[in-house]
Parts: sequence; C-alpha cells; structure tokens
Amino acid sequence: MKKRISILGSTGSIGVNTLDVIANNPEHFEVWGLAAGSNVELFAEQVKKFRPKVVSLFDTSKIPTLKKLLNGQKVETGSGRSGSVKVATAADVDVVVSAMVGSAGLVPTLEAIRAGKAIALANKETLVVAGELVMEAARDRVPLIPIDSEHSAIFQALNGERRSQIKRIVLTASGGPFRTFSQEQMETVTVEEALNHPNWKMGNKITIDSATMMNKGLEYIEAKWLFGRDVPVDIIVHAQSIIHSMIEFVDTSIIAQLGIPDMRVPIAYALSYPERLDSPLPSLDWTTLSKLTFEEPDFERFPCLQLAHDAMEMGETMPAVLNAANEIAVQAFLDRLIPFKEIPEIIRMAMNNHNPKPVKELQDVLDADTWAREEATKLATVAH
Repeated sequence: MKKRISILGSTGSIGVNTLDVIANNPEHFEVWGLAAGSNVELFAEQVKKFRPKVVSLFDTSKIPTLKKLLNGQKVETGSGRSGSVKVATAADVDVVVSAMVGSAGLVPTLEAIRAGKAIALANKETLVVAGELVMEAARDRVPLIPIDSEHSAIFQALNGERRSQIKRIVLTASGGPFRTFSQEQMETVTVEEALNHPNWKMGNKITIDSATMMNKGLEYIEAKWLFGRDVPVDIIVHAQSIIHSMIEFVDTSIIAQLGIPDMRVPIAYALSYPERLDSPLPSLDWTTLSKLTFEEPDFERFPCLQLAHDAMEMGETMPAVLNAANEIAVQAFLDRLIPFKEIPEIIRMAMNNHNPKPVKELQDVLDADTWAREEATKLATVAH
C-alpha cells in the first residue's frame, strides 16, 4: 500500500528533493497534501504535476494567482497558518514532511503529531523553539524520523543499539564557505560569498546559517532533544561532508554513517523507514577520495556556535529567542541592511535583553518568538 505524504514547504530545497524522491518511487508514495510559502509559480507546477487532494499557500495574497495558474484544476485550497495545519492534519495522510523554513513550521508540525501522523522532520527550528513540547507530544505516539543528514546518520547508527550505551555523539560540519577565512577576512564577507556553499545546494536562509555555523548550533540543540539532553554532543569540522555524523559508545567503538552529500538519501530513508529503497543516485566512489580531514570548530570566528550552546544551557524560552533573532538577522544580511559580522551580534544582544521563562504551553514560545523578532528588528535597524 502506498504511503500518503503531505509536504510542508514543498517549494524549498527539501520539498523539491522530496517530490523528486516520490516521483522516482510512484509505487511506494502518493502526494496527498502540499503547503508552501509564496513561490506561487513553482507551487502551481507542483500541484498540476502531483495532483494533491489539499494545498495551501502561506501568503494569502497569492491565492487568486494560484487559482488562475491551476486553470480550473479542482483541489481543496487553504492559506496562512490554518491552511498549513489543514495540509498537515488531513485525515488520510500517513507521513508529514516538515520542511518549512524557520519557526513557521512549528504549529502545523505539532498539530500533525497530535493528529497521529508520522513526522519526517527537516525543520530543525521546530525542536529548537519548542523541543520539550514537541518531544512530549510525540512520545509513544508517533515516529519522528529526522531528515537532516547529520541526525539521520545518528538515527541510522543507533539501529539495534541501546541509547544507554552512547558515550557521545559527534556532529560533523562542513565548515561552510569561510572555514579557512581569517577573522580579518570575515569582516568583509559579501552576500554572494556567503551563498556559495562548497558541498550542499540549499535555500538562502540555511546556506547563510551554514556560513555563520548557526546551522550546526541549531543541529546541536536538535540532537539534544532527539537523542537525549544528557548525552554529550561534540562538533567536528569535516570539510568533505562524506561522514555525516558518528556515535561513540562506552567501549570506545565508533559507528559512522557515510555517503554522498545528497539530501535525497536521508529523505528517502525517512519516507520509507524502516525499509530502504533502491536509489538511482551514484554510489560513493572511494577511489576519488584523496583524504578525509577533521578539525576543531573555531568558536571565536563562528560565535553562533557558542550562542546556540548557551541558549540550550539556559533553556526555557531562550532557544526560541536565539532562533527568531537569527532569522531576522539573516534576512537583514540577505537584504544588505547589515554586514555579515553583525548577524551573531544581533542574536547576542537579543539574548542578553531577554528574560527567559518556563515553557509550559505553546503560547509561551510563540510569545518569545514574537518578542525576539521585534527586538532583533530594532537592533538590525540600529546596526544599519
């Protein structure tokens, strides 16, 4: 029987790759629902090709354009947050791919969990912002399979192993485009340079997060929620992106997951779990690998790493503030309003100005998110 899939964030890089996996495995999967932000032209093409039962655009103003582009194709259509929730909770859906950029994916993902849907999680911000709420909702109720290559690697390495035997988790990081830059060079980084990732093809926001290494900081927090807050998590820079992450066990044995750097691999695994699918992608060619290198991350040149560690240690609403301030600062950089070096400074100041509160319900993190966006916007304006 085919798995019926809803995708939150279908026009982003993960969404596009997920649809590619589905298109190559029509005997296994069926697109049931699609939700996207504002890229109405691409979204209309996806709807026409995959013919889902329910769709939604977050940008309400684009709905008339969508209907015009669909040229009479009948499909249940929603918009805004409520539309995303409808796509995530449709009665016949088996698996929800949570791939919206930023904290916009939190509410529909949480509602999908409450509706009993299996979650293929690519939206790391969902756990960063509300890890305690999300894990509590999912516990003993629905499977939560990570799509991020690093967390998929850890998930796979744990198959058949007991989590109580873990000594530490090692998250690998490519180091991004500025791995070898000096502090002085970092002062004059351009948007074009920051968007030129050496290994991965991703959306603009996550590419900038990789350049600041905030992406790895967010993944650090995500790993803590997925695999145990008491489990040590170390970060190691591995420029080739062949080893996607590792687990060291108490007997010092290490299990690593390796493969080509292509997101369709962990996506296919998350959709087909616990099975594996034949892949048309090329196998890793060992003869072309001259060497695999590893180095310590530089917390001084990449202060976002320390900010993420600090936010997780402080807990409560602080990770939500970290995430929201980062989203605002990254967009300000992309809009050329602030220099690259100001991204971590805006996040730091927002965190310093925040009084963290316990997370007892969803509204607590939503309030913190709203406050942080307003605060970071003010800080970015001053920096500009």
